[in-house]
Amino acid sequence: MILVTGATGHFGSEVVDHLLKKGINPNQISVLVRNTAKADRLKELGIQIKQGDYNDYASMIEAFNGVDKLLLVSSNDRQSVENRTKHHKNAILAAQGAGVKHIVYTSFVRQPGFEKSAIADFQNSHVESEQYIKESGMEYTILQNAIYAEMILAFIGDKVAENGTILFPAESGNASWVLRDELAEAAACILVTDGHSEKTYTLTNAESVGFKDIARQISEVVGREIKYQSPETEEFKGILRKAGVPDLYIDMFIMWSKAVAQHTMDKTDDTLSQFLGRRPTTVGQFLKQVYG
Repeated sequence: MILVTGATGHFGSEVVDHLLKKGINPNQISVLVRNTAKADRLKELGIQIKQGDYNDYASMIEAFNGVDKLLLVSSNDRQSVENRTKHHKNAILAAQGAGVKHIVYTSFVRQPGFEKSAIADFQNSHVESEQYIKESGMEYTILQNAIYAEMILAFIGDKVAENGTILFPAESGNASWVLRDELAEAAACILVTDGHSEKTYTLTNAESVGFKDIARQISEVVGREIKYQSPETEEFKGILRKAGVPDLYIDMFIMWSKAVAQHTMDKTDDTLSQFLGRRPTTVGQFLKQVYG
């Protein structure tokens, strides 16, 4: 039995879809969801729905009973990092208590010196969670996923093609962007094949791209010049506040823009292409799909 957590979210639901495409019988797949009302699509596919919450240890113990492989999709809690780490530890302890044999964990790509980066707290949460898994005694596989290519659209806004400008204070930093669906496909591959015990995989694209290149690539697709400007942080905050963006999201944009500027996610590897059996979708191809 395979269980996928966070299965009503984008990543978890995409993993389930790839498991089905790989021929796994729906009755061999179960999912952990907080709200069963959001899992109707999965239920109709024949997936076993189990209700539980990262904050509720008892619910996870019950849900994880009889599970051989668990995909622990990292918490998307937007509050303190401590909440995210606590969620992961609760789930790991519950998996251990329920007798889960193998846990696959979605972590995040790291560079040496990440402790000084703008996303250090976020990264440390993953480091602690990885260590907790390694000390649990269960078989494990850790997926150090790259940043989603879809986040580019969140960072640049939805009016770039209209106003002709990308405003984002990432300076000349690059990142290795990967489609969320391709990372989900790799996770599904790992869940249905052997040989991944005690392995940590770096899953990135074959190239790193900065926002100057992103502006150029969008320009080529839409047929007009798109400029990239990297404003000072305070200027950028003022622009977002004037546009009515909530402070929570302003802080998030600043944090990630600094991380890109610091090349924190500027890491390439060919492991993902090996799982996919092809080269990952490039940023240029992704942008052509979006703006073409």
